[in-house]
Amino acid sequence: MVTSALDGIRVVDLTVARAGPAAVRLLAEWGAEVIRIEIPGETGGIAADHNSSDYINLHGNKRLVTVDLKDVRGRHILDQLLESADVLVENFRPPVKNRLGIDYPTLAQRFPRLVYASISGFGQDGPLGDKGAVDQIIQGMAGLMSLTGTAEAPPTRTGIAVADMAAGYLLANGTLLALLERHDSGRGQWVRVSLIEALLSMLDFQAARWTVDQEVPERVGNDHPTIAPMGTFGTADGYLNVAAPNDRLWSRLCEALGTPAELSDPAFATVASRFHNRERLKQLLEKFFSSQTRAELTSRLDEFGVPCGPVNTVEEAFDDPQVRHLGVVEQIVHPVRGDVGVLRSPITMSRTSAVSKRPAPGPSADTGEVLRELGYTPEAIAELRSDGVV
Repeated sequence: MVTSALDGIRVVDLTVARAGPAAVRLLAEWGAEVIRIEIPGETGGIAADHNSSDYINLHGNKRLVTVDLKDVRGRHILDQLLESADVLVENFRPPVKNRLGIDYPTLAQRFPRLVYASISGFGQDGPLGDKGAVDQIIQGMAGLMSLTGTAEAPPTRTGIAVADMAAGYLLANGTLLALLERHDSGRGQWVRVSLIEALLSMLDFQAARWTVDQEVPERVGNDHPTIAPMGTFGTADGYLNVAAPNDRLWSRLCEALGTPAELSDPAFATVASRFHNRERLKQLLEKFFSSQTRAELTSRLDEFGVPCGPVNTVEEAFDDPQVRHLGVVEQIVHPVRGDVGVLRSPITMSRTSAVSKRPAPGPSADTGEVLRELGYTPEAIAELRSDGVV
């Protein structure tokens, strides 16, 4: 029997919104057994509609129970689950988890092998440690919006929840590191990732321009901030990204375009001069590109080894032959939505595969089964339901 990479790892998921569930999704995709806990009567956010595309995308391959953690009996159910759990993932603000008695210092005393994974907006302490956050707030506070868009336009958010996803993936990585370390030490530990730290780390070279050079990066639209030509160009039927950041690729680009005399101008002779004269260079290149389609230009530039690619809609992206070849979308049968496509794990390994996708569970779908596994009788479960604990 082929086992998955995280076979035997048990995860209790207390997260809401996107960043935490994205972290847990990665663990679930590679075989961890995940029990997700929702609060009774939760009506806001992604969990409000268990049949939405967003919920289906985030919560596949998880079991779902409803437990009121404010009730002592609900808290006892959580403790029972933690007896056999390897990982707890949560994104409560510090005052909330402290009030519930599920903070790391408290649980570590009872469950010393537990890897306790936390996502927050701004960290677990400090001036903003108690403050909540969502993706767009972090995009603004981390400086990303100041880098996105054109200089003439206002600061702009990116089209995806990049802070949430960065934090989620980093927390999943940190959780795996803690599990690996536990193999030697026998002890769990507290893994912490904040949205603000995650997104600041994703600024990468733009952050280094400030931390190293003391230069404040600015918005430059679809062009690279320090290299030319490297950006988005209009064509006869849309837009094409083209990158010729060094002399070798610049020479190939000129050759692909038939070595026009305009591009032999000394103003474009070096990397530095091309950047200095980037606006004029872009106008010349768009003149050459404007009479050809994206497909024609891509074929020609590929022939000469110049990095390029069309600016696609989401529909066009998923219809791309290479994307279809990679099998990025996996088909599942959802009990309400029927046949739907969900994204598979983007990680591929030579010997170990991600587990097959299972549909996201409906409200409280596994509560009875999980409670029976914990030893609850039908009468006890009925009483818990009647009292609104589960």
